[in-house]
Amino acid sequence: MFRKFRILILLLVLTTVGLAAWRATTRLSAWEHTVHVALYPIAADNSPATTAYLNTLENESFADIGQWIAQESQRYGKTVLQPVVVRVAPPLREQPPLPVEHGSTLDNMLWSLKLRWWAMNNDAIAGPQPQVRLFVLYHDPERNAQVPHSIGLSKGQLGLIHAYASRRQHRQNNVVIAHELLHTFGATDKYHLASLQPIHPHGYAEPDKTPLLPQRSAEIMGGRIPLTAERAEIPASLLHTLIGEQTAREIGLLK
Repeated sequence: MFRKFRILILLLVLTTVGLAAWRATTRLSAWEHTVHVALYPIAADNSPATTAYLNTLENESFADIGQWIAQESQRYGKTVLQPVVVRVAPPLREQPPLPVEHGSTLDNMLWSLKLRWWAMNNDAIAGPQPQVRLFVLYHDPERNAQVPHSIGLSKGQLGLIHAYASRRQHRQNNVVIAHELLHTFGATDKYHLASLQPIHPHGYAEPDKTPLLPQRSAEIMGGRIPLTAERAEIPASLLHTLIGEQTAREIGLLK
């Protein structure tokens, strides 16, 4: 009986949170005002190289994300001069709660609530109140050949992103950050989870190109540039990506 009562309370909380999230997503996808995005760098390891890299990050480090979104929104006829502004907070020392690996639906719901609570208590940044908060965990590439999967949540407008503490990989990091940022606007993934290969047509930047492969750019939610039927590569920077029509519809750029 207690278990059923606890689940009922959880469902009521999730319903309330879901309604608030829907309203927030609707405001984001209106494309009428500047959306303020706060980025919180976090050292995911104890590497001195990671700590040194975090201390170099500033607002200008992520300016190309705002510029890219402005160009793409203008391509779809929107007129907001600065649709997105990314500001960087001082590096956080606290570690965010991580999702349960292969967790159940209930596990994922509980983790989402824990992350929101944690974010509310780790939200120190100067300037306007952010509508989107991205927590970026940086890993030393000398210690980590791979990093965990990043997550962007439209319910709560939060992102938990894993990136490399490397100047050489900074522009690719920004591709990942932009991908997860658009999740908070309501965009969905457009690649196969097992192979990471973009799904045709909506995961392709040029779905009508002849010959279809190799593609020259990546659809941002497809995540990679398809080269063959079995191989795709992460774009080197946002210059090699675009927002496809399906994604534009999901985030309100295209009606």
